[in-house]
Amino acid sequence: MPLEQRRAESVAVELAGALSAHGLILRGGFHPLPHEAGLEAIATVVLIGNAGGAVWDAFAPDIDGERNPLDRWTRRVIDPIAETFGARAVYPFGAAAPSFQSWALRSDNVHSSPLGILIHPEFGLWHAYRAALLFQEHVDLPARSSTASPCDTCAGRPCLSACPVTAFSGAAYDLAACADHISTPTSHCLSVGCHARNACPVGTEWRYPEAQTRFHMAAFHRSVGRPS
Repeated sequence: MPLEQRRAESVAVELAGALSAHGLILRGGFHPLPHEAGLEAIATVVLIGNAGGAVWDAFAPDIDGERNPLDRWTRRVIDPIAETFGARAVYPFGAAAPSFQSWALRSDNVHSSPLGILIHPEFGLWHAYRAALLFQEHVDLPARSSTASPCDTCAGRPCLSACPVTAFSGAAYDLAACADHISTPTSHCLSVGCHARNACPVGTEWRYPEAQTRFHMAAFHRSVGRPS
């Protein structure tokens, strides 16, 4: 077997090992169409992300009180890995960020949920995409599993009735109502997390630990122009 083919088949295994030390996991990938806009000369896209609280254990010691600690940590971790594997890293943050949600739908066993968050049959809503590696060569990808969305058979869809201000309708998200509510003294959202997300019965064993939830809620609070 040629060296190039052996390397292509082993990249995913080796990459998964490099990521595991940082609480990160492979989240699938895809082979772009020839001359696909934004992915010219790219033969393979591999998504990297997390599920549950493993990434929190790796990242939390690096929180330094400065802006965007998770984004900065992600770059510090992923850029050297990308260089080692001969790939280019891109991220879901920054002015020129690609559409990671559309990439995820091509790569992973995820589906749109009534909350607008992608839902995974195992992880539920407790996962994220942190980076992608772009390879100019063809890399063999793990077989992608495909199952129906758990939302299709969810009785009552409790996520849609759990929000105190009914910010989710299943068709739209009332960002202003949500942002105003979490800023009120009577709201517990900043400490316990989004009630709608917490109400989802899928993947509860992957729910983020309390400290991770508070971190993400505070970041959201700041992103909508409210003090944390």
